[in-house]
Amino acid sequence: MSESFIRFVRELYGEPTASIPLHAPVMGAREKARVGEAIDSGFVSSVGAFVTEFERQVAAFLGSRYAVAAVNGTAALHAALVVAGVRAGDLVLTQSLTFVATCNAIHYCGAEPVFVDVDEETLGLSPEALVDWLAEHAERRDDGAYARDSGRRIRACVPMHTLGHPVRIEKIAAICNAWGIDLIEDAAEALGSVRNGRYCGTFGRLGVFSFNGNKIITTGGGGMIVTDDEDLARRAKHLTTTAKKPHPWAFEHDEVGFNYRLPNLNAAFGVAQMERLPELLADKREVAAAYARWCAAQGVAFVHEPAGARSNYWLNALRLVDEAERDAFLAATNAAGVMTRPLWTPMHRLPMYEKARRGPLPMTEHLAATVVNIPSSARVVGG
Repeated sequence: MSESFIRFVRELYGEPTASIPLHAPVMGAREKARVGEAIDSGFVSSVGAFVTEFERQVAAFLGSRYAVAAVNGTAALHAALVVAGVRAGDLVLTQSLTFVATCNAIHYCGAEPVFVDVDEETLGLSPEALVDWLAEHAERRDDGAYARDSGRRIRACVPMHTLGHPVRIEKIAAICNAWGIDLIEDAAEALGSVRNGRYCGTFGRLGVFSFNGNKIITTGGGGMIVTDDEDLARRAKHLTTTAKKPHPWAFEHDEVGFNYRLPNLNAAFGVAQMERLPELLADKREVAAAYARWCAAQGVAFVHEPAGARSNYWLNALRLVDEAERDAFLAATNAAGVMTRPLWTPMHRLPMYEKARRGPLPMTEHLAATVVNIPSSARVVGG
């Protein structure tokens, strides 16, 4: 199977010999032109017109009222948690099958992640597992949810749209609303993904995106907080700009803030990338469809978009039989210059989070042992 897959990928990308990356950015003359404009303006750091324009473009695309740019997705998630009120000692419900930044951002607040199992279809947080954990371990009070054993506040829930596949976010939102828990979407991988006609990242009180170099669009490094709440947006912008009070020359700060603002140079790059987004999304769906046809012919399980969703297919994936088959496939493909990778090591296996609270995680363990990411770059040529 590995040899057939390698031949197919080389044909798909028209690359007979050179290495094929997992996900490469598409960039060219328009990005150079926008960055050149930023340089000519003299504004290359955290102040400049391109930051404002990039925020406007992302908000308009998603249909959000506000967008606040940050230096990376982790910083954006940290700031979103802070403005939502997550504080030291709080519990935050999330998934163990995620990139480490999700849990790190929670930890930066002095809060503790609580791991809930994921769905097989969506690869993301399971509403049923969430209901089960809350029923067993939590109680609803007038001002929100609390852990029965410790009395600690369950402040927020952070589902992650894994590989760009939308979780069953409406059900999660309803559960959070019933329990008085803030919903913050980790949509780092899901720009352009849709659940029942609505973009991922817009269902919760806040949503967060990443523009790292391997995402569908990139600013080199960057992130974005989106919300429909004017007060949250204003405070997010204030906190991410070192909590500096507006003044023509004085440096006065009214709380501990973060130096998280996206530089104008990076935002200029992002403005050019947003112009490419529709074409990139369309091509990535064509790549996914080609993989799906190959998998059907080979009898290999492909990770399709969930029912009721339209995924951006940020990273395509195969479901293999077991860990042994997964490792053999990883070894053969990478040795042949076709990059593949497993999903992340589940967070509850990492030393810093191994003692975190968690419910049963059988699907998390199964998916971590059997799912493999495969080359997923768009084939659009930069220009």
